[in-house]
Amino acid sequence: MRHEWSSRLTFILAAVGSAVGLGNIWKFPYITGEYGGGVFILAYLFCICLIGVPIMLAEIGLGRRGKHSPVNTMLQLSREAGAHPAWSLLGWSGMAAGCLILSYYSVIAGEVMAYSFRASSGMFNQQTADGIKGIYTSLVSEPEKLLAWHTIFMSLTVLSVAKGVRDGLEKTVVFLMPALFVLLILLVIYAVNSGGFDQAVDFMFTPDPDKFFYARNDIGHYLMDAQGDKIFTWKPMMVAMGHAFFTLSLGMGAIMMYGSYLNPHVSIGQMTLIIVSLDTLVAILAGLAIFPLVFANGLDPAAGPGLIFETLPLAFGNMTGGALIGTLFFILLFFAALSSAISLIEPSVAWLIESKGVRRIKATVWVGTIVWFIGIGSIFAFSGTSLHDILQILFRWFGIEHVELSQTFLKYNFFTVIDFFTASIMLPVGGLLIAIFAGWVMHQDTTEREFSFHNRHVYPVWQVMVRYVSPFLVLMVFLNIIGIFKF
Repeated sequence: MRHEWSSRLTFILAAVGSAVGLGNIWKFPYITGEYGGGVFILAYLFCICLIGVPIMLAEIGLGRRGKHSPVNTMLQLSREAGAHPAWSLLGWSGMAAGCLILSYYSVIAGEVMAYSFRASSGMFNQQTADGIKGIYTSLVSEPEKLLAWHTIFMSLTVLSVAKGVRDGLEKTVVFLMPALFVLLILLVIYAVNSGGFDQAVDFMFTPDPDKFFYARNDIGHYLMDAQGDKIFTWKPMMVAMGHAFFTLSLGMGAIMMYGSYLNPHVSIGQMTLIIVSLDTLVAILAGLAIFPLVFANGLDPAAGPGLIFETLPLAFGNMTGGALIGTLFFILLFFAALSSAISLIEPSVAWLIESKGVRRIKATVWVGTIVWFIGIGSIFAFSGTSLHDILQILFRWFGIEHVELSQTFLKYNFFTVIDFFTASIMLPVGGLLIAIFAGWVMHQDTTEREFSFHNRHVYPVWQVMVRYVSPFLVLMVFLNIIGIFKF
């Protein structure tokens, strides 16, 4: 018997858990302040409506219609629509992308776990900026430490998924997501009284059209043309479009997989709007929790990825109660990471169970082991090892002393290659193909019946969006990222 979510709430929590990840905690608040505050939020919400909602609705619908893993769902639906079975490659691509993303995501999540213990022990107390940087350098420069934390995180992920939908996935997300919201709210309450809350609100929400519409250099100065006028740019809009797509875990099979467990009587449109709203709410709350601490301690709000491991620990180490707040913050990040990791591994596990008759525990261990092994490449990358050096190490393991390899591509580290290939190619292409399949390949009466809009006027709007608007915008994001067009 095919398992289903026990309630609508559990599906919402699971899907939100898949969407909410490390990127929500630091990236959305940062890019909001960087590109115009309130103007950027409006642009982002506009893009969510044009890209996120239509494609998420389509992906959930495909999953519920197929009731299988992404590969078998696409095989079944392509046969139903009289289309070529090559559409199953969409499922394979999503599963592969999920495993590749999890391979480095697990390493980063392991660093988060390590930092939660460092924060609770008071290691950040009274540290200088150089001292905090030294703590991070010490962690990433010792691969065996990263490997240990990577192994612990993957073990927790495997344990959660191996127990199945009801006993594993549901029980995990039913605990993780409410706990995540509670921790966020506690951190926001603390941030309100930190002394930097007003600055944080101004940074994130005060509309600054100039930041949104005009180009700036690396130090924040506006670029001028020959006539002395500011140079117009589309970059913030492209950033808003890209984040609207990537933040919802679209194109990697996770949402399709979760949709396959959804009861046929539940309104997909309603569920999609709730998931999107909660995902955005988490990102905004994260900004209201993080940036007051940054401003109150006179730190750089534009620290980007370094915000988590270098900027914020400096703040925690120099504030009253910093050990407790820092510990809660990194536990929050861990919850967000684990809920996303579960969704990334589930599609591959489900395929092994369906197609190869493997028991769930064994299937989860197999997939988890493969992901763990791939993650070793990112461990070497974070410690400064190039892809060329990693391959030479692997060759030596097999008794091959030296192989000449092209330096043009291999100069990049493993993480950079995997991150670019998944985020910049596999996910946008996957989202584009989902929109095309749902909008053009599936029969109209099937999608109209499956998506069950309560208002008959909504379906034609969705159809126009998923056929024309969403594919065009995702294609523009894809071309901009890979460098064919720059805006």
